[in-house]
Amino acid sequence: MKLWPSTHEDLGPALEEYRALALDATADRERVALAVASADVGIVVVDAQGREVVRSLGAERFRAARHADALAHEVIERLLRGALAGEEAEEELSLFGPPRETLVVLGVPLRNTSMEIVGAAAYVRDITELRRVESVRRDFVANVSHELKTPIGAMALLAETFQATDDLEVGRRLAAQLHREAERLARIVDDLLDLSEVEAHQRTARDRVPVARVVAEAVDRVRPHALARDIPLAVADDGGDEVVLGDVRQLVGALTNLLDNAVKYSDAGEVVEVGVTVGEDRLVIGVRDHGIGIPSRDLERIFERFYRVDPARSRATGGTGLGLAIVRHVAQAHGGEVTVESIEGQGSVFRLSLPRVVEGP
Repeated sequence: MKLWPSTHEDLGPALEEYRALALDATADRERVALAVASADVGIVVVDAQGREVVRSLGAERFRAARHADALAHEVIERLLRGALAGEEAEEELSLFGPPRETLVVLGVPLRNTSMEIVGAAAYVRDITELRRVESVRRDFVANVSHELKTPIGAMALLAETFQATDDLEVGRRLAAQLHREAERLARIVDDLLDLSEVEAHQRTARDRVPVARVVAEAVDRVRPHALARDIPLAVADDGGDEVVLGDVRQLVGALTNLLDNAVKYSDAGEVVEVGVTVGEDRLVIGVRDHGIGIPSRDLERIFERFYRVDPARSRATGGTGLGLAIVRHVAQAHGGEVTVESIEGQGSVFRLSLPRVVEGP
């Protein structure tokens, strides 16, 4: 068996095979380079001398960068130098923008089969959303703990006092207060369950829901509370025959929360109005009150979980701080949004916008 061609003629096929393999290898390298260059994530690859070989689209923003991106550029260059020296390192940095971002930069040496360093790569990953979710989760746990601790502590104190008293009248008052704290605790738990359910189901039920039914059921739920506070409820327009697609229970619950808030933050005798306006492809359920209004500094935060504009008044009226967060999630789950306009001391208007079902001709 011949291990090597013995004549020039015999060498021809071997050279052709080698040339084909070389062309295939070159084509493979080009395909890899194109794939890297077109990637949205940040990737920078350099050769053994530190010369840039390829840079992805996601990393172009850091080339000759200014301001916040210049910090990321410095970190990329430093980690690439370290990787060429054989060091693998990762660094997290915060860019204050705008917009604020949190990035993780990883620098790794590139080695061949002989474990020789033939280059280095830096990978830039945007973890802004991950950090935001972690922060929301931490705040949520802290807020839940605080909100549950308050009624539980009150119930424990009331029960201890009730146990120690022999006065029947005092006992009745303590029992009544104990009952109110238990109801408050139950409302918090119910709202937490509702919020969890809405967040867990990204796609809601897609039933045809008459808007007039949503308005009527929400008004009926809030009417006893409004009568107790001497606040009239006025329905300017219930939407007539308009229909939306969604979960009737969630939609009624969202509008109930808006109406309940309007009643809580209105003074006796001030009317709360609800009405539906119809656009070409969307409809808006609006709730207007003439109450205390919302300071402009709080408008961006009122849809956060447990955020209260007036904590003392909210707790006094039995609010859990979760109602508007539930409304926001219900709106998003139905392809809509909730917005607010308010003037402190004059009142607020909340608008729940939803896609309408447009009937064919």
